[in-house]
Amino acid sequence: MDTFNSARRELLRFGGIGLAAAATTTVPAAYAATRAPSHPPTSAATPNVFDIRTYGAVGDGKTVASPAINKAIEAAAAAGGGTVYFPAGTWLSFSIRLKSHVNLYLSQGCTLLAADSPKAGETTGYNGGTYDAAEPNDPWTPYQDYGHNHWHNSLIWGESINDVSITGPGLIWGKGLSRGTRTGFSAEQPGVGNKAIALKNCRNVLFRDFSILKGGHFGLLLTGVDNLTIDNLTIDTDRDGIDIDCCRNVRVSNCFVNSPWDDGICPKSSYALGYARATENMTITNCYVAGCYELGAFLDGTFKKFAADFKVPRNGRIKCGTESNGGFKNITISNCVFEGCRGLALESEDGALCEDIAISNITMRDVINAPLFFRLGARLRGPKETTKVGTLRRVVVDNLVSYNTGSQLSSIISGIPDYPILDLKLSNIYIQHQGGGSADDAKIVMPENADKYPDPHMFGPVTPSQGFFLRHITNLEMSHVEIQPATPDQRPSFYLDAVNRADFIAVTAPTTPPAFSLNKVTDLRILLSRAAKDTQLDSVDHKII
Repeated sequence: MDTFNSARRELLRFGGIGLAAAATTTVPAAYAATRAPSHPPTSAATPNVFDIRTYGAVGDGKTVASPAINKAIEAAAAAGGGTVYFPAGTWLSFSIRLKSHVNLYLSQGCTLLAADSPKAGETTGYNGGTYDAAEPNDPWTPYQDYGHNHWHNSLIWGESINDVSITGPGLIWGKGLSRGTRTGFSAEQPGVGNKAIALKNCRNVLFRDFSILKGGHFGLLLTGVDNLTIDNLTIDTDRDGIDIDCCRNVRVSNCFVNSPWDDGICPKSSYALGYARATENMTITNCYVAGCYELGAFLDGTFKKFAADFKVPRNGRIKCGTESNGGFKNITISNCVFEGCRGLALESEDGALCEDIAISNITMRDVINAPLFFRLGARLRGPKETTKVGTLRRVVVDNLVSYNTGSQLSSIISGIPDYPILDLKLSNIYIQHQGGGSADDAKIVMPENADKYPDPHMFGPVTPSQGFFLRHITNLEMSHVEIQPATPDQRPSFYLDAVNRADFIAVTAPTTPPAFSLNKVTDLRILLSRAAKDTQLDSVDHKII
C-alpha cells in the first residue's frame, strides 16, 4: 500500500487540479507495475507493425513525439492498414490524427502525455507547439455546448474514417488539456487541446484496455460513430468520462469511470452534425461509475475518497442527455454499480424520442440524490422550426437497490403539462435513504420549470416526497418497491400529481405519515401493499392515504 500511496502522490503532484506540472514528467514506475499484462506485437519489424521510434519518436517525456506518431500513422494507412506501436516510455504529444484501418497499440508502461496547451494570452504551448485548430461548425454551434461542436482540437482525433482502434494497457494522460472552464487556458483559445479522444462520422471503431487520467472536457467524445465497441477502459478524470453522441450500434462494457466534476458515461443526441440523429441500439453493461474519489486514486488503487465536506459536484453518473435532439432508442443499461455520485438519468429536453429502454440489475451506494431522474421537458435547444417537445415512453426498470441515498431529493419522474411520460414499469426496487424530511417539506409545491436545464435541483432543494415524485405520467406500474428511511421522515413515500392509470402492487413504505399523496390522479389501484390498504379510485385530488 505504501507503494500505491507514493505513486498516487506523484501522479497528483504533476497531474492534479490546480497544481503546476512539468511536461518532462514520466508516470511513476509503481503505477505502471499495477497495469494488466500486455500482449504487444512480437517485433517492431513484424509486417504491418509500425513502431513510432522508427519514425523518430523519443519516449523521454521531453521531446514532442506527435510529428513522428503522425508519420507512423500515415505509413500504416498507406500500407493498407496496420498497428502503430507505442513501446514503454512517455510520449509527449500534441494532436494525433487517426486514419482508416489503423490500430494504435499502447503497450505496457506506455504513457501518451498531452503536452501543455497555450496559456491565456499566449499563442503557443510547450516548446512552441499547439493542438490542431477547432474546426468551424456553423450554423449548428448554438444548439450544444462549445466542446460538442469541435473534434480536431484534441489529443487524438479522427473524422470520416473507418475500421480504427486504440487498444493495449497503456495510459493516456491529458495533463495539458483544457477542461473547458477557466483553469488557466480556455478551450475556445486557438491552439488549446480540449479532449483526449474525439471522433466524428466514423464506423467500425474499437477502444479496449487502456486508461485515461485527466481527459480534458471529454475523455472520449464520439459523434456519429456507428458500430462502436468500448471495453475495459479505466477513466479517472475531472470532467466527462465517455460521451456517446448520435451513435448507432454501440456496446459499452466492463468500464470503470471516476468523474466527480461531471458525468461518467453520457449518451447524447445533439444537433452537432447539423441534423437530429438518435443514439440507438446501445448496451451499457458491467460498468462502475463513481463521483467520490480523489483524482488519481482510482487509477493507483488507493481509492481515497474526498472528505465529506470537500465541495465537488460528485456527478459521476450514467445519463442520457442533456443534449437530446435526435433521441435515445433501443437502449439497455444493466449490471452497473454507482457509488458516491448522482443517480441514473434519462432526459428528453430538445425534442428527443426517448423510448424502448430497459434498465436492470443496478446497485447504488451513497448516491447523493434522485436515484432515478426521468425528465420530459421543453428546453427545445435546436432549430425553432423543427424542434418540438419529444417523448419519453416504454421504459422498464427492474432490480435496483440504492443504499444510504441522500434524502433531500427523492427519485423524480416528471413530464410537463400536455406531454406526459408514457408506459413506465418499475419493479423489484429497494431504496434505503437517510431520512429526516419535515412536515413542512411535505407541503412544498414543486415548480414545472418546463424549459429549464434538466437536473434534479431544477425543482428546488427538496422534494415533497421521500421515495418518488411522480408527475405528468400516463400508464404507470410499480411493483415490489420498498422505501426505507434510516431516520423518520415526515414526507409521503409517493407523491403523485397529474398521473393517469397507475398501479401499485406489493409496495412497502412507512405508513406514518401516510405513504401516498394524490393530486389530480385518475384510475388508481393499490393492491397487496404494506404501504396502504387495497384501494381503487376513478379520480382523486388532494388526498393522502
